[in-house]
Amino acid sequence: MATMAELARTAKLPDDEVAHLQALTADWGMLSDFCFADLLLYAKVDGGEGDRDRFVVLGQVRPTTSQTLYREDLVGRVIDEDERPFVARAWRLGEIVEVESEVTSPGERARLQCIPVTHRGRQIAILTRESAPAVGRRPGELERVYVQTFDRFARMIVTGEFPFEATEPLTPEAPRVGDGVMVLDEGGRVEYASPNAVTALHRMGMYSNSEGMRFDELGIDAPGIDRALATRLPVSEELEAPEVIVAFRCLPLLDRHRVTGAVLLVRDVSELRRRDRLLVTMDATIREVHHRVKNNLQTISSLLRLQARREPPGSGRTALEEAERRIRSIALIHEILSRETGDSVDLNEIVVQLVRVAEEGVFSSDVAVRFRVHGDGGILPADVATPLGVVLTELLTNAAEHAFPPGWSQPEGAHVQVKLVNSGTELLVRVHDNGIGWPPDFDIASTPSLGLSIARSLVVTQLNGTLETSNDHGAVSELRIPIAG
Repeated sequence: MATMAELARTAKLPDDEVAHLQALTADWGMLSDFCFADLLLYAKVDGGEGDRDRFVVLGQVRPTTSQTLYREDLVGRVIDEDERPFVARAWRLGEIVEVESEVTSPGERARLQCIPVTHRGRQIAILTRESAPAVGRRPGELERVYVQTFDRFARMIVTGEFPFEATEPLTPEAPRVGDGVMVLDEGGRVEYASPNAVTALHRMGMYSNSEGMRFDELGIDAPGIDRALATRLPVSEELEAPEVIVAFRCLPLLDRHRVTGAVLLVRDVSELRRRDRLLVTMDATIREVHHRVKNNLQTISSLLRLQARREPPGSGRTALEEAERRIRSIALIHEILSRETGDSVDLNEIVVQLVRVAEEGVFSSDVAVRFRVHGDGGILPADVATPLGVVLTELLTNAAEHAFPPGWSQPEGAHVQVKLVNSGTELLVRVHDNGIGWPPDFDIASTPSLGLSIARSLVVTQLNGTLETSNDHGAVSELRIPIAG
């Protein structure tokens, strides 16, 4: 489906006008709920026959407070003046047009309110409110107040005062019409409070009648309301009482730049914040666990290093040094995890740390080996990153220690390249050196090398991947493991 920006190109709207319409549709779920009706956004396009105008539907939203009039999706449909004559009429007059007419798509009559959308003094679109006719039913107070509130926003749309020029992005936790509504006058006094809004105030400990009262007179400190009325811009804030947190979103109501009141959307977010705090606590606990594991592993690494120094040169010392290096690589991963939120880690950060470990191993060598890292490995969960870190340690160490024997030389010097490619479903890690390469009869499945055997075992049993070797002007080790998309 085409986006609004793509559809707006057919109407030849400039970027600032498209941005204005996008801001309108970002907040029009609230408008749809206030008027209990479907809202459609039309932009004029070229190509009509004679004097007939043609319009494209840029957007469509259905109410959550009432039944929708349309089951089908109308976005992208081009209609002419014969199908929506009153849209064309509102476009030409530049004023709100209200009628009851037969709607072509569902084949039934509907109440239409056609509202010109203005941006910086120029009419750019038509917003229609479309609902089934009310027959034999007298609306209650809540419905009357909500529809009157929508009408005030509609007049702001015509004058270009809504959507607001500057507004904060809406979050999924932002209060909605169904959560609770309060209507305030220009002085911040409550004119109307919906039942859900009254319930939210009760949970904050305020049981007196709120109508005709300011929030400070009710004992509630809500500076955002005064700020919204003073700046003529929406303000969101959260008010905390014992055991209760209530989110407010205050939208000023304007009439030709004069504040005439405000709409306050209210939502009890106590449970949401309790869960947020619980997640923060759990995250801090997990990071503390990683920190302690890292400390313990570093202690073991230090003990192995001390023991290795006491051993005479030979296989015993080499085994202890290799064990110390493997434990240190795991400790590095836990150190990174102890600094991160969540239980995942950036693979590139791991590789940089492991390269430093490998560089330390060849620091005293006669051959200076340069390591380079290319590509982006992405974010990996800890249960993948930990065995992968050990595998990379073995591959890097093997390249640094065995690819460049005494007497080896190349004009460009010795180097080991690590290439990372994350497709979203598979991770490719390629370690390529320019040394002597693998022996002609080398088979990693039957290698006597303990390090490479450990690497292959981890890849197959814990990472469910493959590890293959080849020669290409040096030794190549290519690791592929599946990852969650």
